[in-house]
Amino acid sequence: MPETVARTAAKILLDTKSVLFNAREPFKYSSGNTGPVYVDCRRPISFPQEREILMACAEKVLRDEVGLANIDIVAGAETAGIPYGALIASRLEKPMVYVRKKAKGHGRMGQIEGYFEEGSAPRTLLVEDLQNFGANKKVFIDALRGAGAIVGHFFVLFDYGIRPEVAQDNAAMGLSQHYLCNWRDVLAAAREGNYFDAATLQSVEAYLNNSESWAAALAR
Repeated sequence: MPETVARTAAKILLDTKSVLFNAREPFKYSSGNTGPVYVDCRRPISFPQEREILMACAEKVLRDEVGLANIDIVAGAETAGIPYGALIASRLEKPMVYVRKKAKGHGRMGQIEGYFEEGSAPRTLLVEDLQNFGANKKVFIDALRGAGAIVGHFFVLFDYGIRPEVAQDNAAMGLSQHYLCNWRDVLAAAREGNYFDAATLQSVEAYLNNSESWAAALAR
């Protein structure tokens, strides 16, 4: 990952309040766990200038790490991957489809919306907004591969970067992952820009190093 891309993306996510740190009043996640970090990668689509910079960064990463000759079509994953898939497809001048979490149950019963020619085996870039555990993407990959697409590359704006098992899952699925920044990049940018006090930054680093130990210390 180019350092300038990671730094730029991390700063934009901080400036748009798409990532937040709060050690004093930790966030409660859908899993029921708590932590001092929160990310909302849907939020940047509402900031035109910042969104344009993020998409320029995405284009650079994809040109450098994948190569446009290796992308025939861009697939946005329901729901937050759809706007980014559209923006990236436009910048790369590639066709786009989007993939539902399940077939819609009426009309043509489609799970993939858009078009690619049957039997064409397009090399497909799957796009989502972020990756944490990464479990959801298998649904989209299975749908695309079931329709004949070749899915070897996966792009997100933000990767948590703290779960080694995710890299193992990607390898098992035959995926190369690409992203703009992760929590370590955001923490570095927050320190550099003095976005938060030292105690908050220390707590966030402790959480990123070992979330279970951080939670146990909080409970005491």
